[in-house]
Amino acid sequence: LQQAKDIIKELRSSAGDSDSSSSASVNGPVNPTQLMAVAKKLGDIPQDGTSYIATKEECKSAYDNLGVEEKRALTNIHGRVKAFAEAQRKSVQDVEIDIPGGKAGHTVSSCSAAGCYAPGGRYPLPSSVIMTAVTARAAGCETVVLSSPRPAAITLAAAHIAGADLFLKVGGAQAIATMAYGITSENEHGPIVPRCDTIVGPGNKWVTAAKSLVQGYCGIDMLAGPSEVLVIADDTADAEVVAADLIAQAEHDVVARAILLCTDLAMIEKIEAAVGDQLSSLPEPNKSTAIEAFLQSFAVHCKDLEECITLSDDIAPEHLEIQTRNAMDIGNKCANYGGLFVGEHAAEVLGDYGAGPNHTLPTGGTGRYTGGLSVFNFLRIRTWMRIDDQDKSQGMVDDSVVMARLEGLEGHARAAEARSTTVEPAYKK
Repeated sequence: LQQAKDIIKELRSSAGDSDSSSSASVNGPVNPTQLMAVAKKLGDIPQDGTSYIATKEECKSAYDNLGVEEKRALTNIHGRVKAFAEAQRKSVQDVEIDIPGGKAGHTVSSCSAAGCYAPGGRYPLPSSVIMTAVTARAAGCETVVLSSPRPAAITLAAAHIAGADLFLKVGGAQAIATMAYGITSENEHGPIVPRCDTIVGPGNKWVTAAKSLVQGYCGIDMLAGPSEVLVIADDTADAEVVAADLIAQAEHDVVARAILLCTDLAMIEKIEAAVGDQLSSLPEPNKSTAIEAFLQSFAVHCKDLEECITLSDDIAPEHLEIQTRNAMDIGNKCANYGGLFVGEHAAEVLGDYGAGPNHTLPTGGTGRYTGGLSVFNFLRIRTWMRIDDQDKSQGMVDDSVVMARLEGLEGHARAAEARSTTVEPAYKK
């Protein structure tokens, strides 16, 4: 957290400025010269790099140079994620109802500028580009800013098909700060970067720390922790399939967690054996990463599926797989999770790569009170009311006068009395 604070402070100061109390240091936008210096120091941009931006032309060229198979996969994933996000957007509409003497309602509108982060460390994650940027666009955001360090060609191609307006070639706290505070003028290193109203997307501990620092100044989706999967299984599960899914999660990061809750001890032993067999053929660095992750993963032999459900709800996993008899019935009994994957064929990896629902999901038990990234992260519900008939509104006026005085807010009471047709306001007496 302190490192993220120091990075943000450095970015918002003038080059060579040692006065940490200056207004530029405390309240200013990101200084592009400082951004380039920090990005080069931390390895986001090569030492001979001249810009913090990947141009739209670069992104399009990366897409055009993809092979047929890669281009088809990106296009298909984009289409499915877009269709799901647009269906979500249509599920929330403007509302208007009658109130005494008038109307009240709410409007649904998107924020103006969305900041989308896609990790670029251990592995390039073009899927995160699509999951974040396409969702923001479906919500109706006018401007979509994408940020990812050391972008691979496939990441640039994903930005093109997702329709990102700006691509920042920086990562970590420096990326979050740039999207939060913006760059206010064109400069030798790149264009203006608008302040983003909401910043979303998974990232490492510096990304998460920076998001915790800027929330309030702008919105964020969540503070993501290590990725996790929990599989509920019984004696009908396919041990090799479950093992493959546990490994798929474990290879994400050395701090990822793969959890198995199973009612059959023989099945647990089969799955553990299958994990060992499959790990032996996994290439590096995936193999070493997964092995390290399994050191903090575990399996639990549960007396029945009800105990599995209870434990799962306590953990509230990011990804919850159900591989049992009557899997949908079991899934419907589970209350806390980020994403639910029902049945042997509903692999969590299909959710990672664009079945439709978003793969940016709550971790670390936060699924108890929140959900995954969606168009709703970019939407604002704003309420309104109007009075067309003063006489018909008098019941509300009288109630407001009474309640204001019960709360000791005389000014409120008098403001209501100013609308009364039956009572002289106290300020006139």
